Amino acid sequence: QVQLVESGGGLVQAGGSLRLSCAASGTSINLIWIMWYRQAPGNQREFIGGISSAGNTNYADSVKGRLTVTRDNAKNTGYLQMDNLKPEDTGVYSCKGITVGKNYWGQGTQVTVTS
Repeated sequence: QVQLVESGGGLVQAGGSLRLSCAASGTSINLIWIMWYRQAPGNQREFIGGISSAGNTNYADSVKGRLTVTRDNAKNTGYLQMDNLKPEDTGVYSCKGITVGKNYWGQGTQVTVTS
């Protein structure tokens, strides 16, 4: 059984930074992609960034330059570094791990940015 657990969310002032983690536990698997999503209050969940096992990255235009995705394959963990946070970055951040034929979701972590 594979589980993804996000951590690192919290309350931060505008202009601040947070680093989220997405750790895969359980059966040893190869996460081909680790994707990050955000759901702001009243909005649908949106893709914000992702990283492949080879280190290729992809970002939504709205976050380019402020958010950086990385991963540690040895730890089967992905990271989302968020800098210069804005109040509109507030939401629940979730990660999705993609393997061959299966997707796994974490439970999400709340990020609140105050002005």
